[in-house]
Amino acid sequence: MKALHLISGGDSGGAKTHVFSLLGELKNHIDVKIICFTSGIFYQEILDMDIPVDLFLQKHRYDLSVVKKLVTLIRDEKYEIIHTHGARANFIAAILKRYIRLPIVTTVHSDYLLDFDGSLYRRLVYTGLNMLSLKYMDYYIAVSENFREMLISRKYPPHKVFTVYNGIDFDSKISYCSREQFLTDHGITVDQDDVLVGIIGRLDKVKGHEVFVKAAAEVASKAPQCRFMLAGDGNERKNLEEMAEQLGIRDKVVFLGFIDKIYDLINALDINTLTSYSESFPYVLLEGARLRKPTISSAVGGIPDLIKDGQNGYLFKSTDHSEMAEKLLKLVNNKDLRKEFGQKLYERARDSFSNKSLANRHIEIYREILKMQDG
Repeated sequence: MKALHLISGGDSGGAKTHVFSLLGELKNHIDVKIICFTSGIFYQEILDMDIPVDLFLQKHRYDLSVVKKLVTLIRDEKYEIIHTHGARANFIAAILKRYIRLPIVTTVHSDYLLDFDGSLYRRLVYTGLNMLSLKYMDYYIAVSENFREMLISRKYPPHKVFTVYNGIDFDSKISYCSREQFLTDHGITVDQDDVLVGIIGRLDKVKGHEVFVKAAAEVASKAPQCRFMLAGDGNERKNLEEMAEQLGIRDKVVFLGFIDKIYDLINALDINTLTSYSESFPYVLLEGARLRKPTISSAVGGIPDLIKDGQNGYLFKSTDHSEMAEKLLKLVNNKDLRKEFGQKLYERARDSFSNKSLANRHIEIYREILKMQDG
């Protein structure tokens, strides 16, 4: 079986982690290659991995000269299935469909209606183009059952929408610096007994960071030993800094900016959090689980399939900062509970959301798609 993957090449979030995990295991079972269209962070990092990759560089987003190169590659190397990731790849694949008769499947990593929130131009143009491109795809992979239901509710054919949960490699070794080194490197001074609560993700509206800041204010008034760290950049940073100032906790909140070595930060945390209004199945929770970090998250998307409220973590109703603060305090004040939740979350993630299960499920889907094409 031969599958060609397409991606922009600039992805830096969950989609990057997903594709790295998928292809890193998939290459052990089938013939696979990925094409990037920009020389961004995704492309630069995958060059250091044992994954076949080519760069078909676009001069700009609408440079379609790459289509001819793709057609030649697909025909010469006899690929059987095309798999896209993200709006740019979807757009190129929609054009490519005029010249090839292979099945095209796309992974829906996030709610495409919210991907370009925060910029009116990007929302009107890029979201519109992606919605149009998606209609030309033959099959769809949702990264949670919740997202599959979302696609079906938007009139995508149920028999063409599959579910595959994200997965990561729990067997390979990972390296990270000590908590002390991380804090020193970022100029952060804490007391030995301080509890560090963190959130990781781009600072966009959909990620709900205002919920985190408001919850932090409630917690800080009752647990002064807490410090709060936000990792990521985005157009909401100034608003969040002003909110922290107005709530009187600016000295308790650290804005770290973009962190490239994510496990350095996760290792430094005592509690991992996520406050999104909309999610599929975020990798940051799996990455936190790998280091056995107790976690509190909004109950959105496929997250309840990983975190069972009160059993291996805490869930709260999206937007409800008071519920988040209440549950956060339970963990802040109970070190043993933090350890118990962290271990149980690790076991749940390891057993059900590995890169091996991710790759095996994709192979099953590819076979089913090819069988449907033959039929």
